[in-house]
Amino acid sequence: MQALRDVFTGVNYFIFFYVLFVSGFYFLLFLVSALQLRKLFGLEDKSPYSELLESSFTPPVSILVPAYNEEAGIVASVRSLLATNYPNFEIIVVNDGSKDRTLETMLEAFSMKKVQKAVRKSLETQRVREVYISEVYPDLILLDKENGGKADALNAGINVSQYPYFCSLDADSVLERDAFLKVMKPIIDSDGDVICSGGSVRIANGCRIERGEVLEINLPDNKYAVMQVIEYMRAFLMGRIGFSRHNMLLIVSGAFGVFNKDIVVRAGGYRHDTVGEDMELIVRLHRFTRENKMQKRTIIYVPDPVCWTEAPEDASILRKQRSRWQRGLMDSLRLHKRMFFNPRYGLVGLISFPYFFFVEMMGPLIEAFGYLAIVIGLATGRMFLPFAASLLLLSILNGSLLSAGAVLLEEWSLRKYPRVSDLTKLCLYALTETFWYRPLNTYWRLEGTWQFLRKQQGWGDMKRKGVSN
Repeated sequence: MQALRDVFTGVNYFIFFYVLFVSGFYFLLFLVSALQLRKLFGLEDKSPYSELLESSFTPPVSILVPAYNEEAGIVASVRSLLATNYPNFEIIVVNDGSKDRTLETMLEAFSMKKVQKAVRKSLETQRVREVYISEVYPDLILLDKENGGKADALNAGINVSQYPYFCSLDADSVLERDAFLKVMKPIIDSDGDVICSGGSVRIANGCRIERGEVLEINLPDNKYAVMQVIEYMRAFLMGRIGFSRHNMLLIVSGAFGVFNKDIVVRAGGYRHDTVGEDMELIVRLHRFTRENKMQKRTIIYVPDPVCWTEAPEDASILRKQRSRWQRGLMDSLRLHKRMFFNPRYGLVGLISFPYFFFVEMMGPLIEAFGYLAIVIGLATGRMFLPFAASLLLLSILNGSLLSAGAVLLEEWSLRKYPRVSDLTKLCLYALTETFWYRPLNTYWRLEGTWQFLRKQQGWGDMKRKGVSN
């Protein structure tokens, strides 16, 4: 009996110190992000990007749009891309064996004609059946290929692309007009030393979007979508700014990121055997540059360029997404485990990798132990003070208050939600996160952990409504 009590006490203190560590780390990220945002949006000259539009040195970009069963939103997304404010770009839509009318919709909407085009296979992919080019927009290309997954579709797009930089963009996304000018500026200013530049992603649900342009920003009515608005603010404005500041970022959203094509091809392109292809590529690029002694700044995050994307509003779809994200995270860490606490890989190996392992990957398991300990403590009358305090810190610092802080950072810097009523709604929802949304996410991520251990693959069906008319 005493042994069980000692074990229970040990678990309480472990969770207590774990929560203190995580809370302190998040608070540090919050401060770093706030200071960086002040520099970017308070002190820096907000000059227009007209010099990039007019300069002959602005590098052209290939925009890759992998599409699988994206009939609902593909036309609106392509229209928004065609209106992009950038001097020279091409759009390559890759129909990855869709079972709906994605292919037919593209052919009809943009007057696509079949062409004979030689495709250099820098990266191995499933067979490309046909290549189409728009008769109206000569820089719009459509690949129709056998199904091979998102990574395979992106590799096929890289093979066909003709420009030195490419952007991976989700088919259900809409870009703001100047997004490419802003996300490419760090690459141009660094003379090519930046390998990848990523921008912010925001939730399009509830917004009024017509013909690929965001005309009015509104909050969604659906509770799951509202919570994802807050999640994205926290992840991008806090986590990614903080890690990017010291070149420690391990992920750029698959919805919006620009890459140096030559280095990505040399590193092997996107992997087919993981559902976390976006994170895995970033980790591999860090590893590739270090092992080849390349003096490159691997990743930079630019908070202002915004890509609007559709978020799941159904709990079952959101559940599949979060379990998939957990599997992708675990797979990326497994594939590059030699970087763990390895000084050869600098701050990425010593800080970023351990953070993603102990906090992002192990967090759901430790939280689940915490919930279980609550039940045991209440049932046995052994709810110790340190454990109760740790749960309070977990609820307040790691959940609701940090989420509310991210909302205030959004208003202070980007101001995408200018109405006071929207900010009030976001703050109120943020304060409820601990009591229902966080436990749900913990459960879904635990499912993803179990699926990973069982070597379960696959994305699951992601139903789209479309983000535009």
